[in-house]
Amino acid sequence: MRRAAILLALAALALSGASPAPAPVDLSVVLAEAPAAKLSDYRLFVDAGARQPNGRVTPYDVATPLFSDYAVKHRYVFTPKGEPAAWRDQGPLAFPVGTVLVKTFAYPADFRRAEQDERFLETRLLIRKAGGWTAQTYLWNAEQTEATLKRVGARLDVSFIGQDGAPVAFEYAVPNQNQCKECHSADGVMQPIGPKARNLNHDFAYREGTRNQLSQWRTLGLLAGGPAPADAPRTADWTDASAGLEQRARAYLDANCGHCHNPAGMASTSGLFLNAEEDRPAHLGLNKAPVAAGRGSGGLKVSIDPGHPERSILIHRMASDDPGVMMPELGRALVHEEGVAVVAAYIASLKPAP
Repeated sequence: MRRAAILLALAALALSGASPAPAPVDLSVVLAEAPAAKLSDYRLFVDAGARQPNGRVTPYDVATPLFSDYAVKHRYVFTPKGEPAAWRDQGPLAFPVGTVLVKTFAYPADFRRAEQDERFLETRLLIRKAGGWTAQTYLWNAEQTEATLKRVGARLDVSFIGQDGAPVAFEYAVPNQNQCKECHSADGVMQPIGPKARNLNHDFAYREGTRNQLSQWRTLGLLAGGPAPADAPRTADWTDASAGLEQRARAYLDANCGHCHNPAGMASTSGLFLNAEEDRPAHLGLNKAPVAAGRGSGGLKVSIDPGHPERSILIHRMASDDPGVMMPELGRALVHEEGVAVVAAYIASLKPAP
C-alpha cells in the first residue's frame, strides 16, 4: 500500500509539472565516524555547485571576519530540526550534536565585478559529533561540480584583479587537518571560532529581506535563549568608518589573532591576549616585551609601543609576508594592507607612557 501511495504521489507531481522536494541533509553521513568522500554526500546543497542550500541550511556571516588572502567566504549553518544552539554570553554558541558549519572560500576573476565568474577553491566543514567537533576540507574540481575530501592540504595558484584594478597572483594554501586544530583549539579541545553571539549580532540580507541574525536564528529555530539583539554584545565591523577606531582595531585583532592569542589558545604562553574580552593593558601588548625575542621581533622591544606603530612588534609581524616572521602564521600569504593600516592608526592614537 505504501509503495502504491508513493507511485501515485510521483504520478501526480509529474502531471502537475512540479519537481519533487530535494532529499534532506543526510544526518547519517553527518554523524558517521568517517568523513564523506565528497561534499555532495552530505546533501547540504541541492545543486552540484553548492550554490543553493538545502532545507535548514542557513546562510550567515560575521561582523569582522578573519582575513584569508582576500578570499570571499560563503558561510552556512545547519542544525537538526528541533535542536537549536543554546545561548552563550562569551565564546561560540553551544551547538547541538549534528550541527554543520560550512565555509566555502572563493575568488572572483575581478573584484570590481565580484558577482561574476566566481571560482570556488575549497569548502571547510566543522561538524559537531557525539565526541566533539571535527574538521574536514573539500577541494573543488576545475568544473566546479564537486568537491572531494582533502586531508593533507594543498597549494593552489590563484590570480585575480583587485579592487584597484591591479593584478594579484600568489600561491593559496589549503590547510591540513592538524593546522585546522591549531586555530580551532581552546584548552586543547576543537571548537568553532566565528559564530559567537557578538559576531552574529548585526543585519544580514536574506532572500526574504534584511534581518538581524540573532532574531532570524531564533525565528528559524536555530537559537534558543539570550537577550534581545539590542541588549546583546556586539562586535564592530572593522571596515565601518562610523565605528570608533579602537572598536574597529580591537575587532580586527580579535578576529585575526584572538583565536590563538587568548588564555585558552595555542599562543597562551606568549601572555599576549588579543581576544575581545581582554582588558588588561599588559596582556593587550601595551609596553609588553615578548616572551621570546627571536627574528619575529624585528629587533623591536615591545608588542605595542603606544603612539608608535613603527616601533611595535605587532605591526612588524602583521606587515610581513616572511613565513618566519608574519602573524598570523597560518591562513595567509599576502599582507592585509587595509587591516594593518587600521591597527597602526589605533596604536598611533594611543598615548605614550609618561
